[in-house]
Amino acid sequence: MDRADSCRRAAYEAVADVEPPALHDRIETTLTEASMVPGVLTLESAATTADGRAVADSERSGETDRGRTQRRGRDGDRDSDALATQAAGVQLIYEGLRLTRSLAHDEPWAAEGNGDDESDLAILAADILVARGFYLLARTDAAGKAVRTVQKFGRDQTRRDAVADRSRAAAAGADGEPTPDDDEARAIDANLERDILELAVRTGAAAVGDAPSQRLLATAETLAETVGTSFPPAADCLADLEPMPSEQSLEDPTTDRATSATDP
Repeated sequence: MDRADSCRRAAYEAVADVEPPALHDRIETTLTEASMVPGVLTLESAATTADGRAVADSERSGETDRGRTQRRGRDGDRDSDALATQAAGVQLIYEGLRLTRSLAHDEPWAAEGNGDDESDLAILAADILVARGFYLLARTDAAGKAVRTVQKFGRDQTRRDAVADRSRAAAAGADGEPTPDDDEARAIDANLERDILELAVRTGAAAVGDAPSQRLLATAETLAETVGTSFPPAADCLADLEPMPSEQSLEDPTTDRATSATDP
């Protein structure tokens, strides 16, 4: 999938200067094994939003389909690198938070021996991934949304810890059988994927100077309900998400104003 490769390359480039080599290798392995769903959805959202706006603009101006296609080609060549960088920013933030979530659940430092070198590398990798993701989005309209996504992740994980404690206490007296609290903990964890998908949609739309359509936001919500706490390969779950030139017509209320990605 070309867009997945583009996102992965941009993510590699963003962390290319990380040292020492062992830490760089740990981060690169994380990106190599990662599903590129957040990054690809960012690119797809930008393409869909741009197509919808182009149709609306051409309907107003009387531009032909051929003229619109030529203009989009020129614009796409100019902006593709910048867009891939923003998609990588979304991807890096997700990978860092996902790794943080895994470490918080396993608590390697609580085990005998207080963890190991791999655990130390993992927490450093998580910090760097999030920080680099923020850096890539810092001067974009998606920056505020990215900050709120990370803040919400922190609140969710604090709440999840309390739910998990209740679940463990209940399981201790019920032969280890799952309890309703287990389901609640999983649902809280899945908020990360839901919020990252929304961040991807808003980042992509903001990259072309517009707000995401209701269809794109609904697509992100549907994906979140499907994937749970892990993303499959992008080609598997985004294959049917193609740019739709009629995405935003003149009657679409989302074209009335350009809403920032930082809107809630």
